[in-house]
Amino acid sequence: MARSSSAKPPLTKGGSHSPPKSKKQVKKHHDDYTSDGVEDNDIFLLPISDYQVMLVLTVVGALVRLFRIYQPTSVVFDEVHFGGFATKYIKGKFFMDVHPPLAKLLITLFGWLAGFNGDFDFKEIGKDYLEPGVPYVAMRLYPAICGIFLVPTVFLALKAAGCRTATAALGAAFIIFENGLLTQARLILLDSPLVAATAFTALAFTSFTNQHEQGPSKAFDASWWFWLVMTGLGMGVTVSIKWVGLFTIAWVGSLTLVQLWVLLGDTKTVTMRIFAKHFMARAFCLIIIPITFYMGMFAIHFLCLVNPGDGDGFMSSEFQATLNNKGMQDVPVDIAFGSRVTIRHVNTQGGYLHSHPLMYPTGSQQQQITLYPHKDDNNIFLFENQTQPLDANGEAINGTFAWDNLKNITENYIKDGDVVRLFHIATNRRLHSHDVRPPVSEAEWQNEVSAYGYEGFAGDANDLFRIEIAKKQSLVPVARDRLRTIQTKFRLVHVMTGCVLFSHKVKLPEWASEQQEVTCAKGGTLPNSLWYIESNAHPLLASDAEKVNYVNPGFFGKFWELQKVMWRTNAGLVESHAWDSRPDSWPILRRGINFWGKDHRQIYLMGNPIIWYSSSLAVVIYVLFKGIAVLRWQRSCNDYSNSIFKRFDYEIGTSVLGWALHYFPFFLMQRQLFLHHYFPALVFAIMAFCQIYDFATARIAIPGVRENPIINKAGAVALLGLSAVVFALFSPLAYGNAWTKSECNRVKLFGTWDWDCNTFLESYDAYSGLGAAPSKISQTPQVAIENKQPPFQQPAAGNNQESPKAGISGAPKFEPQDQKVIGREERVEYRDQDGNLLNEEQVKALEGKVEFQTKYETRTRVVDANGNEVEVPIEELPAVGVAPPHPDVEGANQETKKLVKDDDIPKEASSSKDGEKEAERSVPKPASEGNEATV
Repeated sequence: MARSSSAKPPLTKGGSHSPPKSKKQVKKHHDDYTSDGVEDNDIFLLPISDYQVMLVLTVVGALVRLFRIYQPTSVVFDEVHFGGFATKYIKGKFFMDVHPPLAKLLITLFGWLAGFNGDFDFKEIGKDYLEPGVPYVAMRLYPAICGIFLVPTVFLALKAAGCRTATAALGAAFIIFENGLLTQARLILLDSPLVAATAFTALAFTSFTNQHEQGPSKAFDASWWFWLVMTGLGMGVTVSIKWVGLFTIAWVGSLTLVQLWVLLGDTKTVTMRIFAKHFMARAFCLIIIPITFYMGMFAIHFLCLVNPGDGDGFMSSEFQATLNNKGMQDVPVDIAFGSRVTIRHVNTQGGYLHSHPLMYPTGSQQQQITLYPHKDDNNIFLFENQTQPLDANGEAINGTFAWDNLKNITENYIKDGDVVRLFHIATNRRLHSHDVRPPVSEAEWQNEVSAYGYEGFAGDANDLFRIEIAKKQSLVPVARDRLRTIQTKFRLVHVMTGCVLFSHKVKLPEWASEQQEVTCAKGGTLPNSLWYIESNAHPLLASDAEKVNYVNPGFFGKFWELQKVMWRTNAGLVESHAWDSRPDSWPILRRGINFWGKDHRQIYLMGNPIIWYSSSLAVVIYVLFKGIAVLRWQRSCNDYSNSIFKRFDYEIGTSVLGWALHYFPFFLMQRQLFLHHYFPALVFAIMAFCQIYDFATARIAIPGVRENPIINKAGAVALLGLSAVVFALFSPLAYGNAWTKSECNRVKLFGTWDWDCNTFLESYDAYSGLGAAPSKISQTPQVAIENKQPPFQQPAAGNNQESPKAGISGAPKFEPQDQKVIGREERVEYRDQDGNLLNEEQVKALEGKVEFQTKYETRTRVVDANGNEVEVPIEELPAVGVAPPHPDVEGANQETKKLVKDDDIPKEASSSKDGEKEAERSVPKPASEGNEATV
């Protein structure tokens, strides 16, 4: 391949530049858009030795990533979600997640190929994989492969940027020995695929930029096209894993605009026809290819999820109708008095107006009116006029079903402005409202809605509602004048009080089976007070009457609706979490994330301090450099005439721009944020550090440095060794290995590094006795155990009923075999940072001066048959699994804004049939069974 005439000095045997042979050498300045000081860094033309180094690094990366990947043998952190999604893909059950589907589909594929049939639910952290035979190692293998792939990708990206082999090897080694990247790559999580795709996009665009900067001679040749297409594909892959890929697209887009701007300024070699060709090539590869790939992933997503699931509640009725068993037959379109209808709410994804034979425990104590997400006989209401129909003699025809025998149904169509009553057929009561506060939303502008009356009761004025058609929201002209099934959107205005029938995403308590609240709101917002009729039946409607059904939204309609729901749900993740953190703490590695804890081991997401601080330092160095360069440029210093100075500014500036675009947008987000959101930015910061190191040791003319290649190599080896040592010190937190308290405390340099060293045992020998502990204790006859469990209390022995509520995950229930649990106690203790017990006076003196963090601890006391305490070493007690503390309990970042909102998508309500299920108290479900939004 051709070289630019501004090539660098020849390489010495060691791989660094030799000094110029003559001071009279003058570098040629180009009169086209070719950049000064650029060589052809085609990664397909590297020397064999470079590929050998890359292969060795990749093997080392594989060993580090795959070492004990089977450990731990239970569910870890967000494996609850992403493993659960694999179950739903295999079962074909629709779910909603805030992330695009690519990585989840590939995790599912790996599990399916290994024999996973979707029978394991991943419901809770710490749930065992081994007994049910879950191929969890295969599912973890996909993120691990992505983590391995990241090593050669960063190596090649640095080579494409012009770095020396030793420098590129240093960057790849930083990836290998970065503890946080390792932790993410060993579990069923999305961040390892995301980072790998981001790095591949950076490699592809860096290679394309290298081809572009060599000028017109390289434009539109095979290598130029290849890397441009790969950039577009990489962007599509990245954004199909997580929307963080939009930041990668912004990076590529920004630099592409710079390239086009430079091309536009080259009036000698770039005609408008050639410029248009450059523009169209980039538009196709960097816009059309990513969008097509992204939409293709959702097409596969829809093909896999064809059955109803717990994500239905997020979607519109039209969307739900495309799922198996969710569609319905065509129904009559005309609504008249006497029509039996089901009424759905518009703004909360189609819950049905519903009643059942249960009463409100407060307020009027009349029958409950709710919103219920499933089809049910208790959803059927009958439209009544405010007066009874008249017979031929002008006499009123009494009875609820008086309209069934009228001859001319068209005279009884329900029109805009008509006053109606809604009769609940199953319970013989009518929809009713009055000036009584609702049981949950006790605001003055909210009135209770109930079902009132009995069979034969004529009703009262509080049963009257006026039809008010929302003409802009109704689909066809006739639907704006009278009620039409599906086509008409309308409000029900209470005649006596002027309030409108209203619902919002507020769940009623267990006494209403956690169904959604319905109220009558004075001045309620239009979206939450809009309703429509889904099903309709009337005895006087002939079989050939006009019918209607939901309009199939098609792929593009479903795709766009899902994008909007993902955006709203993602923006709604604003509640504080136990292990969240804010962006300003990420570059300094202020705190990590507690992923898992069991058997006196712990997995805690923690970066390698050497790598994090070095990369953050690189960003600071470049910012200082740029500030000084701008000041010198303003003073007309001719720094930019030096090609090395110019290359330093552009090449490192490119990486720092990637860091900034993957970092600063998080400051604009009020949602939950975690340390792992920094990983894409970290990769760019590592590349920036390596590029600065390369310039300092091999490209800038520092006396005795550039001429001596051993300095570049020795420095790289020293940094590599230091990062490897620190990696080893923190590795038990990444692998979940045995560790001792003393070793843990030795590396815990800051109080904000909030993993708990008390989790670990005093010595490694103590771990060897854990496996035999249960059998030792079980041999002791007539032993009773007193178990102090703060999160909940349980009756003394003899009561075999278990509480239906799950305990907080930070305090697992301990039930020893063959021993008798005589009691459980709850006690609050205050201790200082060294574990010393504080008395009440000390606690009172510290109030307002320090922050108290809650930690749950289970303590076991063994007594014999006579009540005497038996001393049992801690290592002989049965190991108790301790999952990370509940989000509402420990360590919530105080900077995360808390938002009290009423628009969460409700969980699945209990099934309803003749009111039977509503009477049952629902068992609380794990978080993964409710809102499937993940972070």
